[in-house]
Amino acid sequence: MAFLFAPPAQAVIPVRGTSDLFPVRRVYGAAKNYAADAAARDAKKGFNPPIFLKAPDGIVPVQDGTTYRWPMPPHTAKMVPEFELVACLGRGGRNLTLERAQECIWGWCVGYDFTRRLAPKDRPDGAPWDLMKTLDGGAPVSAVCPAQRTKLPSAIRLYRNHELMQDSSTDLMIASPAELLVQISRYWELQAGDIVFTGAPVNVPDAEIGDLFEGHVEGVGSVKVQIVSVNC
Repeated sequence: MAFLFAPPAQAVIPVRGTSDLFPVRRVYGAAKNYAADAAARDAKKGFNPPIFLKAPDGIVPVQDGTTYRWPMPPHTAKMVPEFELVACLGRGGRNLTLERAQECIWGWCVGYDFTRRLAPKDRPDGAPWDLMKTLDGGAPVSAVCPAQRTKLPSAIRLYRNHELMQDSSTDLMIASPAELLVQISRYWELQAGDIVFTGAPVNVPDAEIGDLFEGHVEGVGSVKVQIVSVNC
């Protein structure tokens, strides 16, 4: 028995400071998971953010000191660069407790959940999020840092063309990463290799062709992306 054609490559993320690779199995994301300040966060405690899936083949590791040139996808009315902390799981399970969920987090990276806004005619009300969230090359990420070497909460910042656009903290998540895992594990069995984009801070800027973005989470990593024309 033989493959009719070569199977797709396994999505992987380098582990910082080693030659090891983190194999990506499934990519989850959380929406609407940041508050503007601590008071707004505390007022929403118990809120379950909407959860969605992204295709693993959209993962693109970006080396430190390099800029990923990403072509603007076709049929895009507006592009939103959602820069986020990403939890990388080394184990999983169903119906996790909060303590067990925390133990599942092997490491952290940072990345963009690029989101395509469609013209109303292209997305009827209630349509799935796939056209918006699953984009070719639309999930560039940094290397993974082992959890034991990472101190959280931490500052999270996004610059557009060297201008600071977002200045927040991972402490302003409404649902913590472990709480997100608890929520997800009610519906899917989490496994080693799963990663979870934990949401973007409020007031995400728009992206236009030519824009240069640099996102940074202190103690975890940074990723630079430039939006280019599809013909570049």
